[in-house]
Amino acid sequence: MKLWDKGISIDKKIEQFTVGNDREIDIHIAKYDVIASRAHAKMLQKIGILSAEELEQLLGGLAVLEKQIEAGSFVIDAQFEDVHSKIEFELTKSLGDVGKKIHTARSRNDQVLVALQLYYKESLGVVKQKTNVLFDTLLELADTYKDKVLPGYTHLQVAMPSSFGLWFSAYAEVLIDDVYLLNAALKTVDQNPLGSAAGYGSSFPIDREMTTKEMDFSTLKYNVVAAQMSRGKSERTIAASLGSLCNTMSRFAMDVCLYMSQNFGFISFPDELTTGSSIMPHKKNPDVFELIRGKCNKIQALQTEMVLITNNLPSGYHRDFQLLKENMIAAFEDVKDLLDIFNYAIKQVIVKDVDVNSDLYKYLFTVDNINNLVMDGQTFREAYQKIGGQVQDGTYVPDMSKKHSHVGSMHNLSLDKIKNKFPE
Repeated sequence: MKLWDKGISIDKKIEQFTVGNDREIDIHIAKYDVIASRAHAKMLQKIGILSAEELEQLLGGLAVLEKQIEAGSFVIDAQFEDVHSKIEFELTKSLGDVGKKIHTARSRNDQVLVALQLYYKESLGVVKQKTNVLFDTLLELADTYKDKVLPGYTHLQVAMPSSFGLWFSAYAEVLIDDVYLLNAALKTVDQNPLGSAAGYGSSFPIDREMTTKEMDFSTLKYNVVAAQMSRGKSERTIAASLGSLCNTMSRFAMDVCLYMSQNFGFISFPDELTTGSSIMPHKKNPDVFELIRGKCNKIQALQTEMVLITNNLPSGYHRDFQLLKENMIAAFEDVKDLLDIFNYAIKQVIVKDVDVNSDLYKYLFTVDNINNLVMDGQTFREAYQKIGGQVQDGTYVPDMSKKHSHVGSMHNLSLDKIKNKFPE
């Protein structure tokens, strides 16, 4: 069944190419098509297209389909082009001519658009919630290990003293920036496009304000052309926000892999969280974090894909938009899993003691020692040259006693302030 079927058979190769794997992808938005169809049906009854009895029949039919979707028994068979045609077929099958009325004042264009907007909106909320969980975990780890020294590096060279508290809370605070972008994406998709039809509205006296309230959108996309133009723009915005979050996780995962290596040896994980080698029995490989890094880097490329598919399209609907769904939905599902597994694994991190007296970290405190001389009255340049000379002639002896007292430093992490920054 096709919603645009005019009784003309289509070439099977053309059909296979144009439908693609929409059936499999559309399972993810089936729930939201039911939600939108329910709101649309109520609106049709309000404006006199449906009778009260017909509305009750449609709501009952949609409730049955909703339960099937929740139970996982809803299947989009090969005879259907997409979820929208499947739902209308099932309503018509059970309700007769009443089911044929559900598409009144809609186009498949705004039907898929509103289902995607609802999916995006809910998924962004889930991603935010899972990000919050990881954020809280990192702050807890920061507090637990706030007094554990961790060498700081620039250019991968030993630089200045840091701490595990700084490390964990740094990534926690960077997650806040990612949530700012997630909120921007959420605001972008929280606009009801239903009623834009094929992109130019409808001659039916539809009530778009009503459907906006029914579906719990904050507002609607008033201009019907703008509503259709949001397809592609929403995906680019979402991809940017997911990419930012994945950039944070990818960099963190790289740190974990680096710090687990024998050359650093700052952290470890229980054996059951690592994998081994087929020929080297001593190996404890951080495969989880390597895969997190790889998958996150893949998702960061999504924004480029969304831009290239849509950047030179004129206004109006184009079939190119169909290509946005698959990788966008896959990215959402992957990001949810990535946040879960990152949180699960990092909670089990084993933080080791770092011997700052080792020759490896001999110069970790040179900056602190320069600052001590400045506080004693020397100019910074004189102090720099003095300590630098000691380093050069091999007479430098580190003084490790200095505390870093300013806000956000290793001895004043300001975790409560970071926690309060996390956005709603």
